[in-house]
Order: sequence, then C-alpha cells, then structure tokens
Amino acid sequence: MRLLFADAALVVVDKPAGQIVHPAPGHETGALTDELLRRYPDMAGVGSAERPGVVHRLDIDTSGVMVFARTRAAYLSLRRQFEAHDTVEKTYLAVCHWQRGCAAQGTLTRPIDRQRAVSRYTLLGRQGALALVRFDIETGRTHQIRIHAAKELGCPIVGDPLYGDAARDRQLHRRPSRTLLHAVELAFRHPMTGALVRFSAPPPDDLVYAG
Repeated sequence: MRLLFADAALVVVDKPAGQIVHPAPGHETGALTDELLRRYPDMAGVGSAERPGVVHRLDIDTSGVMVFARTRAAYLSLRRQFEAHDTVEKTYLAVCHWQRGCAAQGTLTRPIDRQRAVSRYTLLGRQGALALVRFDIETGRTHQIRIHAAKELGCPIVGDPLYGDAARDRQLHRRPSRTLLHAVELAFRHPMTGALVRFSAPPPDDLVYAG
C-alpha cells in the first residue's frame, strides 16, 4: 500500500493488486483495512467493525486509488457521494483484447443485476491485438467495467478469470498474473470542506502492455 493523502477526515491510498480490501472468507489476514488500522486506530468502528472506513471497494486483482473515512461524518458524506454518483469521478485503465470493428470511444449501458450501469470508454493505444483503454464510470456496480468490456464492448480485459478470454491470454508472450485493471484517478467532494479533490496513481508496470 502506498499512502497518497491523509488528514483528520480521510485517507487515500494506492492499493496494490493482490491485496483484499477487508477480511473475507479465505482472506482473513493481510487486508488493506488491517494495515490502515495499525496506522490510524481511530478508523475502528467507522462504518462497521468488519469494514472500518470502507466507502467503496476494488476487486482483489484491481490496483489503484481508494479513499477511506476516518470519522463517522466523513463516512456518511462519502457514502452519500458514492451512492448518488453526482460528485464522484472514477477513471480506470485496462488492457483489453481488442476486436476489429470496435469504435474508438463510446458509452456502455448494459444493466448489471437489473441496475442502471454506465461506463464511458476511450481507446488510448494499441499494440497488436491488445489495447489500452480508459474507462470513466458514472455508476459503480459490482464488476461493472469487467462486464461492460466483455459482454457489451466485446473486448474482455486481459487476465480476467470470470469474464475474460483464457485462450487468448495463453497466447500472450507474457501471461497476465491478474486482471489488468487499474483505478488511475478518483475525485470527490472533501467531506469537511466541500472542495473538489482529485487523486491519481500511476499504472503499475504490468498494465502497460502485456504482449
């Protein structure tokens, strides 16, 4: 974990791939929340005892920017923002198996579990059959980008064990060790000041092309 920012209300970190956000069955130790509680014991009980400070999540394989609340007031403010989707901006980078004929940019709107889901994407570059794609998500459904990339765009994320293309992954010169998805930027209103704050984390080495 790399610390990006901390004040009395919140903590922003760059989560590494392979680390779970909070303890779960099969992952009782090594969670990001355990590491944060050692540094910021005041987070204990903020939100819930099982998920202290957690206002949003990233999959275990996904790296990148996350914010955690240190106070109840900050937790409630951030939760409202993430649920309303109107003041939060979330940007991701992904390496995808690109398909011929796909538009270089567009909006994906396939519902997820009957819920509205909106992802805007932009093709940033290609190397052979691989593409670096930016996703800006308006909503935050479980596996939203992974589902939209595979099921609607038709360009699954490299290394995705659920929605990906294992046969194409095996053909790569350097096989992916995880789902190549990174939360590169996060913006929201600071819960105490109301100012728009923006944080970013550079993509790890494995994200800039896996061919």
